[in-house]
Amino acid sequence: MKRTRADTEASHRKISRRAAVLGGVQLAFVGGLAARMNFLQVDQADQFRLLAEDNRIKDSLIPPARGEVFDRNGVQLAKNVPSYRIVVKREDIGDVDEALERLSRVVRLDPDDLERALTEMKRSAPFHPITVAENVSWEDISRVSVNAPALPGVTPEVGLSRIYPLGSNFAHVLGYVGPVSDYDLQQIEAPDQLLLIPRFQIGKVGVEAKQEDRLRGEAGVKREEVNATGRVMRELDRREGRQGADLQLTIDAGLQNYVQARLGEESASAVVMDCETGDLVAIASSPSFDPNLFVRGISVADYKGLTENTYRPLSSKSVQGAYPPGSTFKMMTALAALEEGMAQPDETVYCPGHLEVSGRRFHCWKRGGHGYVDLQNSLKQSCDVYYYDLALKVGIEKISAMAQRFGLGVRHDVPMSAISEGLTPTKDWKRRVHGQEWVIGDTVNASIGQGFMLASPLQLAVMTARIATGRDVSPRLVKSVDGVEEPSTAGENMGLNENNLRKLRSAMFDVVNDRRGTAYGSRIIAEEMRMAGKTGTSQVRNITAAERARGVISNNDLPWERRDHALFVNFAPFDKPKYAVSIVVEHGGGGSSTAAPIARDITLQALYGGEPPLDAYPSKDRGRIETQQEQLRGVRPMADLGGSDQA
Repeated sequence: MKRTRADTEASHRKISRRAAVLGGVQLAFVGGLAARMNFLQVDQADQFRLLAEDNRIKDSLIPPARGEVFDRNGVQLAKNVPSYRIVVKREDIGDVDEALERLSRVVRLDPDDLERALTEMKRSAPFHPITVAENVSWEDISRVSVNAPALPGVTPEVGLSRIYPLGSNFAHVLGYVGPVSDYDLQQIEAPDQLLLIPRFQIGKVGVEAKQEDRLRGEAGVKREEVNATGRVMRELDRREGRQGADLQLTIDAGLQNYVQARLGEESASAVVMDCETGDLVAIASSPSFDPNLFVRGISVADYKGLTENTYRPLSSKSVQGAYPPGSTFKMMTALAALEEGMAQPDETVYCPGHLEVSGRRFHCWKRGGHGYVDLQNSLKQSCDVYYYDLALKVGIEKISAMAQRFGLGVRHDVPMSAISEGLTPTKDWKRRVHGQEWVIGDTVNASIGQGFMLASPLQLAVMTARIATGRDVSPRLVKSVDGVEEPSTAGENMGLNENNLRKLRSAMFDVVNDRRGTAYGSRIIAEEMRMAGKTGTSQVRNITAAERARGVISNNDLPWERRDHALFVNFAPFDKPKYAVSIVVEHGGGGSSTAAPIARDITLQALYGGEPPLDAYPSKDRGRIETQQEQLRGVRPMADLGGSDQA
């Protein structure tokens, strides 16, 4: 049918409207596309340029040099030395087994290192360098370099490794470093990126661990150009990091060496503290171990030998050990009674050799008793009954409170591992921990440093320094950081009655210098160097009634681990205290026979700043001491002490 003109015009108008709509849609699309392109290419240009740059440039961390450690006189205790290693890239060496075989003909390869390297190769990209030998000699590096054409993909490198020049003498103080482990990372909430670098080393124990943040330093950064697969093409830029801080300890290396040698192979510990400043000038545990073994990777046999040793060489007994302080604690019981006005220095107590308390007999160490004794004589002869009587008057709460004022039952802020808090028990403590009520017998035992009472050698040295000075002096181990002195720990006056302290010091003087004193055999003859001290023997086992009936079994007749601990504390010179010393010999027997002679020798070494003259000793001991000094000279590593006045 023929279309009319009106139909044709209507159709044209409809088509024109559709064309207009379609054109508008197309125009909007093109406009939006143009706007988006403008946004991406102009507004976001910097961001995408950065993304492209990151895709092409790789930033890598450069491990910083670890801070070094020195003694108070500048003797180096922990230092960094060049460490040579050999690395390979799997993509460049071709057949791995063949390449390692060629390399083994040039240098000796440890089977354990090879096994570890092969494991790392399997889980690493082929272009990542893998270490196949560490701590190799310069001669090995030279041989690899000379044979480089025959060893494609094998590269000698140099880095830094930790070394401890004085070895075992500072093992318990410094500790050691080792590679970061998964356990280490789990203990850190937000680990430094440095710790993720393969085989990066951190402090594991001791000062190395406790001062890790200071010693580690800050990483540097290098920028490298990489291709699409991540392979390094060239280095573009390098910014070196900041070396870790150098630490100066309060320890005197010469004295520390002597102390370690004097302890010998005993299971023992010693602390020497400067009474005036709180500085720890020596702090040793015996036997010790070589920390360098751990840095290089200790063998299974060596580690087993350390862990299975009955004398526990890995334990830092001077701060970790917690022992019944025995009679070295009697000063605390006496001072608690004196300060409370519940006893007077000249009051006497009768000692028949025991004291009956609640139907139980508590014995004095002297079976026949000491007769009537006052404070001076009770401490001089170490009468137990005198202190049993004081404890019944004062009570455990005041005794423990006084002990805490003198540094017992306190975890001191020293950067060493596993610092013991010791124990100064109270009624509430026993109820909370043991679910039992405190009984009067507990107080009697605590009065002579037995029962629940525990103290570390460090705490005993602090106690002695506070008795000597009347100040709340605290221990300090780090003297300075990068040459900046650390805060003083000399302490303030404790506010105690000076007359009471004077009486206590006088009694301690008689312990060593009176013929009836328990440590008279270990006195110092030199008038200006004379010391005051206190012996202690802490009981490891209870003596049974049957043993007591047949005269009590001698310590020497018992297995080593069942013998009593031997203790001694002292300060010197008496008139102007300079050093406080504490000694604990595990299962050593009597404090007077075992610990006191060691303390006397160490005290003289500290006071004289080196080997003391023989006339400082009693004449009967001089021949033995001369022989002992010759023997100790042969085992002390004094040649490396450089600036020490002890050298």
